[in-house]
Amino acid sequence: MVNSAGLFLAIDQSTSATKALLFSQEGCLVDQETCSHQQIYPKPGWVEHNAEEIFQNTLKATTALLSRHTEKWNNLLALSITNQRETFVIFDKETGHPLCNAIVWQCRRGAAICDQLVSAGKEGLVHELTGLKIDTYFPASKLRWLLDSRPDLQDRLKDGSALFGTIDSYLIYRLTNCKVYATDHTNASRTLFYDIEKLSWSQALCDVFGVDFFLLPEVRESKAWFGDTDLVGFLNTRIPIYGVMGDSQAALFAQRCFEPGSAKVTFGTGSSILLNIGHEKRLSDSGTVTALAWVMDGAPTYAFEGIINFTGATITWLRDQMQLITNVAETEALALSVPDNGGVHFIPAFVGLSAPYWRSDVKAAILGMTPSTTRAHIVRAALESIGFIVTDVINAMSKDAGVDLMTVHGDGGAVSNSFLMQFISDLNQNTLLASQLPELSALGAVYSGALGLKIFATQSELAALPAEYTKFTPKRDVKTIDGLLENWHLAVNQILNQTKEG
Repeated sequence: MVNSAGLFLAIDQSTSATKALLFSQEGCLVDQETCSHQQIYPKPGWVEHNAEEIFQNTLKATTALLSRHTEKWNNLLALSITNQRETFVIFDKETGHPLCNAIVWQCRRGAAICDQLVSAGKEGLVHELTGLKIDTYFPASKLRWLLDSRPDLQDRLKDGSALFGTIDSYLIYRLTNCKVYATDHTNASRTLFYDIEKLSWSQALCDVFGVDFFLLPEVRESKAWFGDTDLVGFLNTRIPIYGVMGDSQAALFAQRCFEPGSAKVTFGTGSSILLNIGHEKRLSDSGTVTALAWVMDGAPTYAFEGIINFTGATITWLRDQMQLITNVAETEALALSVPDNGGVHFIPAFVGLSAPYWRSDVKAAILGMTPSTTRAHIVRAALESIGFIVTDVINAMSKDAGVDLMTVHGDGGAVSNSFLMQFISDLNQNTLLASQLPELSALGAVYSGALGLKIFATQSELAALPAEYTKFTPKRDVKTIDGLLENWHLAVNQILNQTKEG
């Protein structure tokens, strides 16, 4: 290693805020600063961000952070960027200033276009080339909607005076004073315009969405050089940008899930599950999508990705709506206060049942209550439901991937709940490593940048770095677990069948 005192400045541009973080080159968090931005809801189901506010918050957060550490400026090695992946904006080529609000991944305004394309039989082609689904979660349909609504933007994109980009490419363009128009594979692959096997933009995909593409950002490896920045004159010297990666893939990278069969579960409001499936693209039959995890030295690594829409939000519901708990921390003690769930099963289908069931018509339910059911049984069943659904997704992924599950890595707020972590380890009959490292998405981008700067020569060297985690190993036998899973699936099928009959 060189310059052992070296520091990485990282930007984590998320759905709700922009963070600036300082990491040592070994991945230790030194300090951070956060600036939240406004959520804009022009109509029901529409979600936007002010892209200029995001850029100004990026400068505000980075400069505030660095102002507390002026003595470390000479030790800055690089800037790394991680970001909300599917949010996009159109911006002026000359100035970099946004020409419209950024349209957020949560926005549903492209739904009608998606429905038309699915009805026209386009889903097979899109799934084959992108690994994803035709869904308004991704930018393509919303870009088509925007161009239909704003012909002026379409004209400017065609004549080259305006540019399209996900948030990473927009920030890179602004931070390099409009010199670098580039993105990385993990972000490009979320647009529905990118062929994840050929590793290139696809004219066929552009044609599906009726987008006549003009200019698209150059796609570089995550560890590549993305230009230099002085943070718009704040620094007295320019630092290189190395390490650009979408947030979910960056968390997988930070967990060092470099081998096929290694998986990470991020526990938040919902849960994002990524399973490394190796260097060969595979498509899932169980409703999960195929993600381009990263590309290193020309070699792609793929992952299956499952999104569960209600996990941590289930516990919030117990607190805020039902007032069964006063704080989230109570749930572990309550769950352990009873020997089992007392026959109670909690189906957390508050906005439908997502992967691997994909039934948007299903409603949440609590099954199996008797006069002896207590608050503790319901809380325990709610926690168990998180473990059951996570396990269902992981099992479906592993089967489709044709790889044996090696280790499950957990991160996010729920890793502090030892009952839940042990339950997931038991259900999977596998080791679960609950990460104690903060800010994993930013850390993943930093690790990628460290490879680009050759601070580390290989992923193996990254894997050898010390990691802070709590280790959970299975404590219950296979027969017991099979019984628990059987009862869970009986409960789920009861709700699925009732809804279908109704």
